[in-house]
Amino acid sequence: MPRTEGEILQNANLKNFSLSELKSATRNFRPDSVVGEGGFGCVFKGWIDEASLTPSKPGTGIVIAVKRLNQEGFQGHREWLAEINYLGQLDHPNLVKLLGYCLEEEHRLLVYEFMPRGSLENHLFRRGTFYQPLSWNTRVRMALGAARGLAFLHNAQPQVIYRDFKASNILLDSNYNAKLSDFGLARDGPMGDNSHVSTRVMGTQGYAAPEYLATGRRAIDKNQPVGEHNLVDWARPYLTNKRRLLRVMDPRLQGQYSLTRALKIAVLALECISIDAKNRPTMNEIVKTLEELHIQKEAPKEQQNPQVSIDNNINKSPQAVNYPRPSIM
Repeated sequence: MPRTEGEILQNANLKNFSLSELKSATRNFRPDSVVGEGGFGCVFKGWIDEASLTPSKPGTGIVIAVKRLNQEGFQGHREWLAEINYLGQLDHPNLVKLLGYCLEEEHRLLVYEFMPRGSLENHLFRRGTFYQPLSWNTRVRMALGAARGLAFLHNAQPQVIYRDFKASNILLDSNYNAKLSDFGLARDGPMGDNSHVSTRVMGTQGYAAPEYLATGRRAIDKNQPVGEHNLVDWARPYLTNKRRLLRVMDPRLQGQYSLTRALKIAVLALECISIDAKNRPTMNEIVKTLEELHIQKEAPKEQQNPQVSIDNNINKSPQAVNYPRPSIM
């Protein structure tokens, strides 16, 4: 049976912040404290004491990110509650940590650990001589971190289907470790006699785009020429051999990677976007392949070698992770 709102809030391992505490922590939600915004509302930077989690002076204690949701609509409240339901009980190095929440009258807020490097999307698409592009090795490490987060969700009991995997929802800590954020659209996987659960695309068009880590293109970009608006459709023919792959690789990465290993990641991406679900690898298989590629020493001179070499993916199944709660959906 789905849990009630009261049960979710009572069982979540989170601090119930008062609105006045969060006003104090963010300097009354000052405009210069805003670090992000979207359809949900704004995110403010604040400070709290590490031990007591009470507000502290700016620059002291630990830094937090406070998401203040827009006040209109039931959908926003449901996503706020889903975030608490999942992140209030799930804990993994590649999931952003939810510290607490606030529910006072029409005010709904969420309090997270602060991720100083921002979103992966910002790093991939900002331009200018001031910004250095992410290195190839950093991109592979971030892809591996995101994959580990998804594998953890898929192996949880009950399974969690994330449903909003995109670069703007992958946040980076000070060491560029990737963490999944925003569980407002997540759902439980099938349980018992329910062998099917809706996995329709939610949130943002262009939802499944693991391969744009290397191309430098957005999942959906209508500024591109006709026929190239959808990254997946456009890139698919180029992910099959080295010579074609070079045509879609981000030119800023030249000389940083082995083309043999880049092709392995391209083929992995191609398998992930297969129309036939049976041909798509599990997240365990994806993690294993990326782990193997991440620990191998790069040989940039291979970039000019058109010889193709592809390893087979072997499933490495971690133990399932149990967490106690039925679905709220």
